[in-house]
Amino acid sequence: MVVLNRIYTRTGDKGETALGDGSRVAKDTARVRAYGTVDETNAAVGLARLSAQGEMDAGLARIQNDLFDLGADLARPESDGDAAAEYPPLRISPEQVSRLESEIDSMNANIPPLRSFVLPGGAALAAQLHMCRTIARRAERHTVELARTEQVNPAAMKYLNRLSDWFFVAARAANDNGKNDVLWVPGANR
Repeated sequence: MVVLNRIYTRTGDKGETALGDGSRVAKDTARVRAYGTVDETNAAVGLARLSAQGEMDAGLARIQNDLFDLGADLARPESDGDAAAEYPPLRISPEQVSRLESEIDSMNANIPPLRSFVLPGGAALAAQLHMCRTIARRAERHTVELARTEQVNPAAMKYLNRLSDWFFVAARAANDNGKNDVLWVPGANR
């Protein structure tokens, strides 16, 4: 259980922050950029939920919780002693990735194939989901950057990759299953 009774600690005033294992790093490291952008994705999902209803809102709620799991995963460097720790670190699981894939397949079953690229827009919810998609892609890029120099949970990388796909398909679903997608017309304004 997390208990926060004091929000400011002054420990980050000199540009450092604590990771999940207690070590301190600069706030602009690849790891902090990765989990910080996951947090930004979560905030964008919160905005999208203002326009969502029913199963779409429920799916976004599941994703918000997963994004906290993912942030915790990325904020705690992997270690050989993780499995034996008194409190093993929270890691994204392959089952969370599989759930996203299943939800993508379910949403996509009612959407016709694309014949052009989609411009972000249409319904307000669709536009918000496209914003979530682009932020999730940035989080993925930062996580790939981190994985070049430090060990990263492979399921975390897969989760971020599937998440942006989930947002794309959800945006099409929010646009009346693709009927109101805004399609790119190459060279239309020449």
